[in-house]
Amino acid sequence: MIEDLEELVLCESFTHDLEAVARSAKVVAAMGARYLGAQPEFLVIDGVTHLRWTFGTPKVFLLCHHDTVWPIGTLATHPWSVVDGVARGPGVFDMKAGLVQTFHALAGLGSLDGVTLLINGDEECGSRTSAELIKETARGLAAAFVMEASADGGALKTSRKGTALYTVNVRGRAAHAGLEPEKGLNAAIELAHQILAIAAMGAGATTVTPTVLSGGTARNTVPAAASISVDVRVAEMSEQNRVDAAFHALRPVLPGTRLEILGGPNRPPLESAMSASLYALAQELAADLGVGPLTSASVGGASDGNFTAGVGCPTLDGLGAVGGGAHADDEHVIVAEMPRRTALLRALIEAVRRGA
Repeated sequence: MIEDLEELVLCESFTHDLEAVARSAKVVAAMGARYLGAQPEFLVIDGVTHLRWTFGTPKVFLLCHHDTVWPIGTLATHPWSVVDGVARGPGVFDMKAGLVQTFHALAGLGSLDGVTLLINGDEECGSRTSAELIKETARGLAAAFVMEASADGGALKTSRKGTALYTVNVRGRAAHAGLEPEKGLNAAIELAHQILAIAAMGAGATTVTPTVLSGGTARNTVPAAASISVDVRVAEMSEQNRVDAAFHALRPVLPGTRLEILGGPNRPPLESAMSASLYALAQELAADLGVGPLTSASVGGASDGNFTAGVGCPTLDGLGAVGGGAHADDEHVIVAEMPRRTALLRALIEAVRRGA
């Protein structure tokens, strides 16, 4: 498993470098073929390379990604290493160890019938080209197991917030700020009103966060345009719908200015009800295997598991590596946990195929 992990980590796969993602897909496909005895489908969508294996009539969906957030050349400053049982390197935790665990779990099954495995190449930049593929693959299946890295302490991720991304553009009218400012329509002032209204949309677990602001052209000119980007996180679908309606209900405060609302929901929430039965099953199996006790966590970040839950497929996330430092300089994997998590995944697949 360590040798396989090294092979994947040494093949850098920065999500915004499509040639690197394509090279990574070939390495991942070859590794998968060694363990699964079959070549995958190569699904190239808008230049992004995804891989899918399907065995028989699918019942269990395994979901992974092979892209990372690390630019090409990161190995020079974050080299591959295994020291004192801890593996390090770009993408080792998020989520190349999860890929290795998936292949080894499947290789240990007597039969792969009923399993479909999708490894997409653009999760780290929002799954723009793979979202529909994920949803299409997940519909009607009994379970989706997402091989994203675990939460702190190895906790499984039983709920994730849904995400929405908005941009609000304000159109005003330029004028000389000294000679005749009254002839202008100040887009910056209008944007200030809108930011206050947007920030007030947050409530409870729902966060509505203005992030990137821009506007104006010169210090002595009334701004004719301004904009704000907004990040929204929700725990429940009803909240995603409420916030979306609130954005589209925004109206200008200053007479004569105009608003343009762009964007919307990106991923639905993975609500705990969609993972409850699978988490209970995982707890039972972990106890039987001696790899428990398991813990669970609710997290604010989204994953492709949000898509599978959103189409009604029971979903359990965070089954991948145990370690920490996702997207950070201290990214690492606890090597001793890899075979334990592999055994748990294999048991889950077998149990769901039996109808548990």
